[in-house]
Amino acid sequence: MIENESAADRLAAVRDAVGRVARTAGRDAESIELIAVSKTWDADAIRPLIEAGQRSFGENRVQEAEAKWPGLMAGVADIRLHLVGQLQSNKAAEAVALFDVIHSVDRLSLVTALAKVMTATGRRPDCYLQVNIGAEAQKGGCAIAEIPGLLAAAGTAGLPVIGLMCVPPADTEAAPFFALLAKLAAENGVSGLSMGMSGDFETAVLLGATAIRVGSALFGAR
Repeated sequence: MIENESAADRLAAVRDAVGRVARTAGRDAESIELIAVSKTWDADAIRPLIEAGQRSFGENRVQEAEAKWPGLMAGVADIRLHLVGQLQSNKAAEAVALFDVIHSVDRLSLVTALAKVMTATGRRPDCYLQVNIGAEAQKGGCAIAEIPGLLAAAGTAGLPVIGLMCVPPADTEAAPFFALLAKLAAENGVSGLSMGMSGDFETAVLLGATAIRVGSALFGAR
């Protein structure tokens, strides 16, 4: 990455890469949502990407997003905010109020909390079920064996689950984990695949990602 690249340059480069890989895979690049992961970046770093035309952004923490985004969204009608980090059940109301998509639904208590808020408010963000695809003790996400039961519970509760999300183990080849997530989604009747970050989003696109979560490739080095 070139240090003096502008936000517009970085955005164009990532979009070009997505388009190139999508064509190789026989996919429509427009069907892949590029999420700029803006966690820990301040408004001054985010605004140039908005000005360059980026509209989907991802945050890890509800409180950080609440502090930054009302001001950033002023006068910009079509921003889509994604919660890509872990969510505590006691923050369900705040998350439903602020985010358009929640990527980290991973347990029954959270399904119940989110469904209760959605029913009460009428606001229904799309949700992804987060899968602990590498069975890592330190990571969030439900176990693979829990997917059918959690999807069934979400359906009963009226939670709008559109797909599965994963974060593969670090320092390993991501492709087998992305392929596994795609297989699990197909087996469980959901089509959305939230997978791929700055280092592996091209592999994710090749293997069917419908949403990629890209941080450093868009924001540059700190």
